[in-house]
Amino acid sequence: MKMLESDINDLLDKLDGLGSDQEFYAARELGKLGDKLPTLLLKKYQTSRKWQARCSCVFHSIRFARVVDEAVQLGVQALSDKSKVVRYRACMLLACSLNANALSALKELEANATDTETRANAHAAIDAIEHQNSNYFVDRTHSGKVKLEFD
Repeated sequence: MKMLESDINDLLDKLDGLGSDQEFYAARELGKLGDKLPTLLLKKYQTSRKWQARCSCVFHSIRFARVVDEAVQLGVQALSDKSKVVRYRACMLLACSLNANALSALKELEANATDTETRANAHAAIDAIEHQNSNYFVDRTHSGKVKLEFD
């Protein structure tokens, strides 16, 4: 069954970043769109005023980071978000992508970020990409004991 554009827009509106049952239902339903979802999330990100909604868009694109260019585009755009929580998710998305094309944007963020958390997150994403191991985003000492997993 094909989803109507109005149904898709209603579901996208429920991605508000508040972690409600409604949001999880919407994410599950939108997941049925497969590789088309990151394009929709990129558009929603670009028009969302609330950081929670922007963060949700980035988060729900992570599982597509290695296979859909729009997911990586979203991650790169979100590196310059005003919210450090959104920037954290963007770094995570790019670490999961293992896409070397994101390195220059991450290095720029690492060099210019005004807060230490964002610098550390950018550095961790760079490390993950350079070593082609997304786990290094969360396993910053390379212990092998911490894994980054997404459904």
